[in-house]
Amino acid sequence: MSYLSLVAAPLLVAQALYVRRTTPRLPGASGPTEGLVPGAGTPWRLAVLGESTVDGVGAASHEEALTGRLAQALARDGRAVRWQAVGRTGADAQVTRTDLLSRVGPADLVVIALGVNDTIELHSAARYRRDLLALVVALWRRQRVPVVLAGVPPMERFPALPRPLRDVLAARSAVLDDAAAELSRLPGVLHVPTPPDLLDAGTFAEDRFHPGPTGYARWANHLADAWFRHAE
Repeated sequence: MSYLSLVAAPLLVAQALYVRRTTPRLPGASGPTEGLVPGAGTPWRLAVLGESTVDGVGAASHEEALTGRLAQALARDGRAVRWQAVGRTGADAQVTRTDLLSRVGPADLVVIALGVNDTIELHSAARYRRDLLALVVALWRRQRVPVVLAGVPPMERFPALPRPLRDVLAARSAVLDDAAAELSRLPGVLHVPTPPDLLDAGTFAEDRFHPGPTGYARWANHLADAWFRHAE
């Protein structure tokens, strides 16, 4: 740890405690965690796996959270898409592998959305890369399926975080996202970074930390666009 970090540490701890105490605790999305977007042909199967964004925090239902919005975006070519959301608020990459992966059903594509909790927990880039790799390998032992790694959200855009805490977490989230991007060297893995300009104040839920329906729609369309370009 640098001298500057040591000096700033008490302030960062105080800010983290303040954010934890004052940020509203929003529930996950209500309703079914599986659904179908009607369309032509045999439904194409989408599973989304990860942390609170997959749990749908900030949205009333999964239809307007990340998984439902992504299914709608992937169905825009007229295909039917059957979707499944497997998420837990507070899950990091290791917990996702040990506790959540077994719930993923047969899929044609698995999207993994992680990184915020690993950032908050100050996991190293090496650990995050190792835990993500173990998650992908464990998934492939169950079913060989293409994987999209959604980029770690750029935490410099999170309104709930005061500075300098926001800057520290932003730098850490960028480091972890770079580590995740290295896994795109594996055949069958696509990493899709989340550009900062995708997020603005109007895309967040009332806690100013999680996406609201507008944020989920933007993110889902961005992921779908990247997948369609990749699959061409």
